Parts: sequence; structure tokens; C-alpha cells
Amino acid sequence: MARVRYFAAAAEATGLDVEERPEATLGALRRAVASDHPGLGGILPRCAVLVGGARVGDETPLGSDDLVDVLPPFAGG
Repeated sequence: MARVRYFAAAAEATGLDVEERPEATLGALRRAVASDHPGLGGILPRCAVLVGGARVGDETPLGSDDLVDVLPPFAGG
């Protein structure tokens, strides 16, 4: 299972910092976490979702060793 880490507003929306997910592709993972965590659905389209530290497409397969980071937009000055 892929390990998903949530940061900032994504962590607040899910109530989690990390979880293990069984989905086989990044697209399936995006759909599943939006369904499982309704509060995340509104911000997920604006989030950077990285697999192994890189932006990849929804067709990307996920393996048991993959680390997926969900990073909402950050504001700063």
C-alpha cells in the first residue's frame, strides 16, 4: 500500500497526517481520498500531489513503497 502524507489544510481536512492506501494508480487514489474525506474534496484540485517527490500523471501506478505527499497551496511573505 502507498503511504499518503497530508500537510497543512489537507491534514486539517482529513484529520490525519498520514495513512496507508490500497489504490493502484494516482488517479484512483485522488478519487478515493476525496470520497473518503469529503472535506478534502474542495481543496484537492488545488493541491500539489507528489509521488516520490515528483509531479506525475493520474495514470501513474502506485506500489507498496511509494510515498505520496498532498500539499495544499501555501501563502507566505
